[in-house]
Amino acid sequence: MDMVEITLDSLEKLETLDNQASEVEINNSAVVSEDSESAKGNTEEKEIAFENMEITPETLDTMSEGELKKMKLWLFTENVRVATEKKNMEDMRERFIEERTQFQEEMKTLNQAILQSRKRLKQEEQFFTAKMQILQNGFAELEMDRKELEREKKAFEAEKALEASSPKQQNFLDDADVLFAGVNSPMALKKRYRDLLKIYHPDNVAGDSRVVLVINQEYERLSSLL
Repeated sequence: MDMVEITLDSLEKLETLDNQASEVEINNSAVVSEDSESAKGNTEEKEIAFENMEITPETLDTMSEGELKKMKLWLFTENVRVATEKKNMEDMRERFIEERTQFQEEMKTLNQAILQSRKRLKQEEQFFTAKMQILQNGFAELEMDRKELEREKKAFEAEKALEASSPKQQNFLDDADVLFAGVNSPMALKKRYRDLLKIYHPDNVAGDSRVVLVINQEYERLSSLL
């Protein structure tokens, strides 16, 4: 709604006319309109005219006493409306600032929570990786121990088999040094060792795992001496 342009002279003129009108006793009875709807429409048109009117001393001179009162009431009402709208705008502005500040605080808190969650998740991932590495190392060591135990078991079984062999075989095994007779150098020892394994390897038809065990023991003993 457009603001009404009011000059200082117009206000003074309006105040003077209003004071004069209040001193005059009005004895005229109100004229009852035959068409109330038409009268209401005329009143609304007057109010609309006030909204778009440029108030000047000349304009005030052309108004009747009743029109001046209506215009004064309209001006008062319009000032109240403008003040109310201004107050509402100020309230809206304050609420907007409060909501914006609250939103910023909430976003700050949310960002901090997200950062903490990411940090905690990273720590959990690092802990999980370290735990998995420990488990993998444990399984690897367990597998090595299992293989070592298997080797020891086979050696023990071979040793028991040797102890249970016939006297003839036992005598042969006791004379295992004969297998490496004439060996006097590491190179010759390795060659004799390979030749003996080719003959007595368990995969061969004439192979014997007990003889291979004796060959290995004698080979290790001679390796430490040569």
